[in-house]
Amino acid sequence: MCIPVVGQVASPEVACWHRHNMSLGAAAFFCLLLSLRVQDAAAADLGFTRSDFPREFVFGAGTSAYQYEGAVAEDGRSPSSWDIFTHAGSMPDKSTGDVAADGYHKYMEDVKLMSETGLEAYRFSISWSRLIPNGRGAVNPKGLEYYNNLIDELVNHGIQVHITLHHVDLPQILEDQYGGWLSPRIVEFGDRVASWTTMDEANIGVLGSYGNALFPPGRCSDPFGATKCTAGNSSIEPYIAANNTLMAHASVFSLYREKYQHKQKGIVGINIYSYWSYPLTNATVDLEATQRCKDFLYGWILEPLVFGDYPQVMKKNAGSRLPPFTKAQSELIKGSLDFIGINHYFSVYVNDHPLDTGVRDYTADMSVDLRRSRTDPPAGQGPPTNVPSDPKGLQLALEYLKETYGNLPIYVQENGIGSADDSLDDTDRIGYLSSYMESTLKAMRNGADVRGYFAWAFLDLFELLAGYQSRYGLYQVDFADERLPRQARLSARWYSGFLKHNGSSALVWRTRVNQALNLVS
Repeated sequence: MCIPVVGQVASPEVACWHRHNMSLGAAAFFCLLLSLRVQDAAAADLGFTRSDFPREFVFGAGTSAYQYEGAVAEDGRSPSSWDIFTHAGSMPDKSTGDVAADGYHKYMEDVKLMSETGLEAYRFSISWSRLIPNGRGAVNPKGLEYYNNLIDELVNHGIQVHITLHHVDLPQILEDQYGGWLSPRIVEFGDRVASWTTMDEANIGVLGSYGNALFPPGRCSDPFGATKCTAGNSSIEPYIAANNTLMAHASVFSLYREKYQHKQKGIVGINIYSYWSYPLTNATVDLEATQRCKDFLYGWILEPLVFGDYPQVMKKNAGSRLPPFTKAQSELIKGSLDFIGINHYFSVYVNDHPLDTGVRDYTADMSVDLRRSRTDPPAGQGPPTNVPSDPKGLQLALEYLKETYGNLPIYVQENGIGSADDSLDDTDRIGYLSSYMESTLKAMRNGADVRGYFAWAFLDLFELLAGYQSRYGLYQVDFADERLPRQARLSARWYSGFLKHNGSSALVWRTRVNQALNLVS
């Protein structure tokens, strides 16, 4: 869902800086988190193949409803929070997802491409504006038909179905409510769905929506917003929203486990945004700051779901602004997940920042400075000078989750690299994906129970912070052509070769392509 911009343009952080004319604060911190990593085109011979992963491990790719479907005013769909947000001119390129990749009409063509690529699984999200337009009550028959047809098409092509219930996209009528998640009608798909993820990026999503206004509904308060907000409280609302998210997730988990799991055999988990954090120095305060960063990033969501309560450092630093759980709530949420999903793109370096006095938000409560490399200034104090790829960070993150949260099954649900360059020759993406796939394998060999890896994205989409200015797709979409034709990038062909032929390495595969082209020419 994020916004990498690499290649012949400024880095993502620079673009984000200029967009919001910011010099420091929470919005700059958020831009740092949502900028992906980048150009590591060294596609070395990594020495692993598909057969090095267990047979039951799944390789896939993903999209999300608003970013992919389009057809925002067709067949009974109501406006979503993103429709309102983008039509207010909130995107840097003033774009909207009105058409996006037109997946609503082109899903059969796309599933055929997935099958030809050899995808083993596909992750997508439900648009509640399409399925239950009023947020509660009657199901839209056309919306139900679309998702049923999509799922049937995937199953008929032997592609495992992974569904996200909420990908930062609710009917406008339910902007601050989560009752729509609890509708038992979602399980009408359940007999064909292997994996349900209740919430995408449960940690960072609430910050974008209620902390700095980079996501709808665009609520924040001075001085923490990326823009001048007219409503909201950045100091309190993200914590409230996260608390509601956890309770809604636990309710869905309980409902599914009690009524459906024994028949449908699916699993239910939650997704968080992940980055690995290294201490800037070996000083005790920086080591403590690095752990505090992990507690705020991972622990905010995972500690309640595994242990029944928030991390102690969060309760200490946020105080009464962090809603406490009642005993009954703690019992409901504890143990309410079958797996952890992570969206992981990059790493940061962390040093201690003394806890600010006065009004604070989540970022200030964390009391750290983040930077993308050891030589960069902290986020908000100038654009980064170095944006390295760090596949080792994914391995360390997976191993940390194993050691800290009881070795629950983990899915890497998003990992990829974006570019403003629309080229089909995306060797940098091959290098990036293959190196992070290898780091996943290394974590598994060290005991992490990783069950799947999903590239982001299957094809070019409307990106939630960059609109159409950044391309992540294995398949190119020509947005200038109203037919929105798809064309395989080199990365799609490499991924297909890896999946179908036990995985030639990036360099070996690229060499063979060049040899073939030379023979033809």
